[in-house]
Amino acid sequence: MCAKVTSIGLKGMEGYRLNVEVKTFVGNDSIRIVGLPDAAVKESKERISAALRSLGYTINGQKIIINLSPSEQKKSGPMFDLPMAIGVLLSLDELVISIPDNYGFIGALSLDGAIVPVEGMLPAVLSAKKLGIKRLYMPYDEKQPVLEIEGLEIIYTSSLREVIENLEGRGGALFTPKKDELDSQHSNYIDFQQVIGHQDTKRALEVAAAGEHHVLMTGPPGCGKSMLAESFPSILPPLSKEARLEIIALHQLSGTHYPNTNIPPFRNPHHSASGISIIGGGTYPKPGEISLAHRGVLFLDEIAEFPKKTLDMLRQPFESGKITISRTHAILTYPASFILLAAMNPCPCGYAGSNTHYCTCTQRQAKNYQNKISGPLRDRFDIRLTIKPVTLNRDTSKEEVTSFVFKSRVEAARNRQYERYGKEICNSRVSYDILQKTSPLTQEQQKIIQRLSVKKNWSNRTQIKIIRLARTISDLEGNTTITDQSILEAVKLR
Repeated sequence: MCAKVTSIGLKGMEGYRLNVEVKTFVGNDSIRIVGLPDAAVKESKERISAALRSLGYTINGQKIIINLSPSEQKKSGPMFDLPMAIGVLLSLDELVISIPDNYGFIGALSLDGAIVPVEGMLPAVLSAKKLGIKRLYMPYDEKQPVLEIEGLEIIYTSSLREVIENLEGRGGALFTPKKDELDSQHSNYIDFQQVIGHQDTKRALEVAAAGEHHVLMTGPPGCGKSMLAESFPSILPPLSKEARLEIIALHQLSGTHYPNTNIPPFRNPHHSASGISIIGGGTYPKPGEISLAHRGVLFLDEIAEFPKKTLDMLRQPFESGKITISRTHAILTYPASFILLAAMNPCPCGYAGSNTHYCTCTQRQAKNYQNKISGPLRDRFDIRLTIKPVTLNRDTSKEEVTSFVFKSRVEAARNRQYERYGKEICNSRVSYDILQKTSPLTQEQQKIIQRLSVKKNWSNRTQIKIIRLARTISDLEGNTTITDQSILEAVKLR
């Protein structure tokens, strides 16, 4: 008999329907797995054999062939142990039932028949609904949140016997995990209130947070660039449920743990990090820092010290919000929609233009240092800030505004954008056609931008970024149209 069981394969974060086809013959005791399995998948035959014998089933005198379809996709990991074991039982007529095509199975097997979680289950679950799966059998993982997805029934099981009894319609109630609470201990970011002065910079960062705009900060050492960047996540709105699960799934694929919190991620790689660790890839491709910063912030301190080749590789995710990694056997795509905050000194010594320190760099050295960031990459930054040191003499009569106040304004501005575009997307990423249709400029505003672009020799990208910034500033002010004042402020930020 030939049996077929449905599972889920992964290509990066994208899942595809995987059919486990099992055929048994009378012959020498053997199990053969075909369909481009890696070493972990090939070893499944030993785990399946031991688990079935532990439950009292016998495969003596049987030759079993297991095909993982589609055969051209490379399969990796032990996640297909459970569907292969179910397929073997169906093929041997030990399990006499009909399993619908919209029932899915994922999980690894222990030698005693227990089902254990493996890395990559969460991305598979998030893909299950898109693939038309209605019921999914899987093990419970304490490291990931309890999943509740509309239209998908998730059945947590701890052993192969429980799955068999459930499919046959017998046995008691299965394991039901308690709903977990969000972890609030990972929100200890610096509050904007602790940053003295820098009012113009805080306003610019508020605009960046509201529209997901990229920021380049230039200033001498100790002027507060790093502190401002580290306080930036405190004004970002909380993550939605879908975004939170997406981030946890990316961290699972990278082999790291992300807490179950609605605080956006903040990644701060050192400039000595390799290109693969930042962009992603490797012999066994994994998400890089730009994907781990998805839906959050990527902070590149001393960006001029990063290899130029690595920085130029940021161009694709800058525009598309995703990164594509090509390998011999597969092309993987990971999401990488982040806000980039970059900080750098104006010259190698850091004190060009300073009123308190003497700059020891020649004009050529300063220019070469600035040129470490290529023109095309620099042009992709929406906001460019020159930061000066501030005195620590605090005026007690004028209190600093807290991050909570900034966050409430940012959240309101984002909600206006979501309502206007009909989906969770911000001004920096929405297509220019939609931006024009929803927020057309007046003839006078078009003349202002054209006149400035001729005078300052702006590229088309720069002009569009100014319009996007102006739209975000208008959203912060609660205006339904782009105002003249917002255009002038956008030009100043640019």
